[in-house]
Amino acid sequence: MSQDNVAVLKSRLEAARAGGGAERVERQHREGKLSARERVELLVDAGSFVELDALVTHRCRDFGMEEQKVPGDGVVTGYGTIDGRLVYVFAQDFTVFGGSLSETNARKICKVMDLAVEGGAPIIGLNDSGGARIQEGVASLGGYADIFLRNTLASGVVPQISAILGPCAGGAVYSPAITDFILMVEKTSYMFVTGPDVIRTVTHEEVSKEDLGGAQTHAARSGVSHFEFANDAACLMGIRDLLSYLPSNNVDDPPLGRSDDDPDREEPQLDRLVPDDPNKPYDIKKLIELVVDDARFLEVHAQYAKNIVVGFARLGNRAVGIVANQPAWLAGVLDIDASLKGARFVRFCDAFNIPLVTFEDVPGFLPGTQQEYGGIIKHGAKLLYAFAEATVPKLTVITRKAYGGAYCVMASKHLRTDLNLAYPSAEIAVMGPEGAVNILYRRELAEAGGRAPEARAEKIAEYRAKFSNPWIAAERGYVDAVIEPRRTRPALIRALRQLSGKRQDVPAKKHGNIPL
Repeated sequence: MSQDNVAVLKSRLEAARAGGGAERVERQHREGKLSARERVELLVDAGSFVELDALVTHRCRDFGMEEQKVPGDGVVTGYGTIDGRLVYVFAQDFTVFGGSLSETNARKICKVMDLAVEGGAPIIGLNDSGGARIQEGVASLGGYADIFLRNTLASGVVPQISAILGPCAGGAVYSPAITDFILMVEKTSYMFVTGPDVIRTVTHEEVSKEDLGGAQTHAARSGVSHFEFANDAACLMGIRDLLSYLPSNNVDDPPLGRSDDDPDREEPQLDRLVPDDPNKPYDIKKLIELVVDDARFLEVHAQYAKNIVVGFARLGNRAVGIVANQPAWLAGVLDIDASLKGARFVRFCDAFNIPLVTFEDVPGFLPGTQQEYGGIIKHGAKLLYAFAEATVPKLTVITRKAYGGAYCVMASKHLRTDLNLAYPSAEIAVMGPEGAVNILYRRELAEAGGRAPEARAEKIAEYRAKFSNPWIAAERGYVDAVIEPRRTRPALIRALRQLSGKRQDVPAKKHGNIPL
């Protein structure tokens, strides 16, 4: 190869690495953001990134764009490793045309997405873009649609993770929305379909970008974002942590952990954690941490629908997805948001061979006109559907309340759950003793007159003894065993070992029709 050709190659690669130039990179830094290349280098294992299409440029000849060409065209694409495992990455470069999506830019992204599916590896998108490149008109819009299609086809095949590290607005938001997990950064990232200016014009509402679509808004109010971080670096480390629990694709198993935590460890604290008073709250996350390996629990959607807790942990070095009612928040009741949160997580775990462990303490579904008008029937059915269709190993521990329809929904034995355990404190019934007594003994209590309070207390105790306990369910086989709380960890780990080869067929069909 001639020296001239080598010089040209080096020059073009240097131009690609420079992006929009040092001044624009410095502007990113002043705004608390890393550049696209800095993000990629921090995300993947050192020296592992292989860039693709570094010399691609746009094809637009209008609006003076012919003279404005930068190698790479505003997106860095390629592959590397995280903890030695292959991943595919695209990172939008805001220093080049504001990271706007062009036809060729979209083709670069589609190429790595296709390679990820063919190679059975996760796809990670680092989003920081001003949106569609206006100069290219419908070609840029077509690029978005090409990406959306690939997101959809890849769903359930390889894990898809989206980090929002700057603006993501308009049609661009729908690609992250289809992916499995969205991570956002405080103060520097935002997502919305229509911005504050459009809202002000159409509805006359005044709202800031941060309040409309910032990280806190989507983490706590809309539930669009699954994780929130203080800065880019923390977000990228969060991706690495998340991937440590996930398989590379839908035919692999999740990677094993390396904990020395004794699988036969008993935890005496569990015997005292659940209060004797059925109306007294406790923190289910404390229970989870006492049971799982090394007390490590990666919570997903931590700020959204806090009455249900979901996330990843390990038991005996095996990755598991955990779903748990939270008695410390709204008494652990199921509502619309909790049902959606739980259903989405359960379906992800089922798609990627991650066993499900459910800790149940649920008094029922939240009553009220707001919930009924909002469609609690169809939304609650989503969680029911998700648990019922899941074929991964499913384990349930009833720690206290399991009332009414919520008992059925939370991975009951009737939904093909493999192992259902209960603590001696479990209350499994159509409804709570207080409500049941009001219905069953209404006439007797009315006739009791001055003795009504004492008579009611007697009937409640009688109902608890006869119905609101785990023994009836155990006699019918709806609960496989009643265990001491301290034995929770070894019981679950033994079950996971026994179910490691589980195979469960479902009726042949194109797909089910989940109640959307």
